[in-house]
Amino acid sequence: MAEEADMSTPNTPCAAKVKKAHELVTATIRAPRYSYAHLQVFSDSTNTPELDALQVRSYCTSALKQFLGSTGLGIPLDILKVEGNDCWLRVPRDHLGAFSAAITAWQGSYQDGIHSTFRIRGCSDWLGALVGRAGEDKLWSG
Repeated sequence: MAEEADMSTPNTPCAAKVKKAHELVTATIRAPRYSYAHLQVFSDSTNTPELDALQVRSYCTSALKQFLGSTGLGIPLDILKVEGNDCWLRVPRDHLGAFSAAITAWQGSYQDGIHSTFRIRGCSDWLGALVGRAGEDKLWSG
């Protein structure tokens, strides 16, 4: 193995070699304020209609009201993205358990004779853990 070249000048001690970086601030987030949920709508029909933000808000409000009553309506939801049959939401971390229970227990909605409901694809305190998971369910099924 080649030896590293001594970058110090003869007048400086070995302990004062060139520093590569300066650390300005270190922060550790142990309990983030928000959690994230990835939901997917599915129905008993072969052609599931695409979601829009208004439908997502309506379905989530219905589920929260049915499960938690008027208390559930007070849970703030932020719709981050709606794409096809999938949507990503931001929920306060303290309310993620109640939100996921409400979505799971929700019976769904009937519109034009088609029954639609949500399925939770994933929940996490970090959005990066949910993004880019497309095709993950096909990993083991071939």
